[in-house]
Amino acid sequence: MKFGVSTYSYYQVLKSGELDILDVIDTIAEIGGEHVEIVPLGFDLTEKLIQDIRRKADEIGIDISNYCVGANFAGKSESEYEQEIDRVMGEVDIAAALGVKLMRHDVASSSDTSIGNFNRELPKLAEACRRIADYAATKGITTSVENHGYFLQASDRVQALLHATDRSNFKTTLDVGNFLCVDEDPASGVTNNMAYASMVHVKDFYVRHPESNLAEGWFRSSHGNYLRGAIVGHGDIDMRRVLGIVKKSGYDGYISVEFEGLEPCLFATQQGLNQLKAIWESL
Repeated sequence: MKFGVSTYSYYQVLKSGELDILDVIDTIAEIGGEHVEIVPLGFDLTEKLIQDIRRKADEIGIDISNYCVGANFAGKSESEYEQEIDRVMGEVDIAAALGVKLMRHDVASSSDTSIGNFNRELPKLAEACRRIADYAATKGITTSVENHGYFLQASDRVQALLHATDRSNFKTTLDVGNFLCVDEDPASGVTNNMAYASMVHVKDFYVRHPESNLAEGWFRSSHGNYLRGAIVGHGDIDMRRVLGIVKKSGYDGYISVEFEGLEPCLFATQQGLNQLKAIWESL
């Protein structure tokens, strides 16, 4: 078991230029992280930077655990669909260059989040994931889909895609908080999909009633609840219960803190990692 941090947690300071990605990796090690998960937001990966990231991680003794990128295979023309598959295969090459064995790519986004549309899109989504997983297998990489983006966020939809894709190296990056975006109880979602996890993200949210009439900093779930990112252990998720499910499952891979709240990210991420470790040790 290794605890670490997604670079997405530091988007505030990456975007502002206060820190660069190599500074972020140093920071993760300084606060006790054992791995870094690379999410190319707030910086652009170049061939030189990839090598610099690998060198930095080696120097300070932390793993590069996972590489996360966006993708969408839904609602596209045949040529657009093929181009997107080719692009994500190129991202697999970047994952290999980073030296990781895990890579998350998104799969689908749609304004029509209905189950009918999901069922119509599922065969082509699975085909794309299958082809990318087969390519990734030649490089020893396991690909995954995250419960992410409303259309493919509920645990049963993630499972439907996993079973339709039917590849042993295609799993799920399981985000314990993201189930709230489609109003699924996090403990239930984690219970349902823990057996399929190649990676675990620990994220927390504040949750408020749909009639709360909250403004900037909040977004809405699929059924109208207000959500706002929180420091791990400070929000409304029963984190002790959720992490207990993860621990009881016997999962022994990487766990990443993800922070996307309004608090200063340097403080919030350190506190979140501390809370994660403290809860885990108490279980």
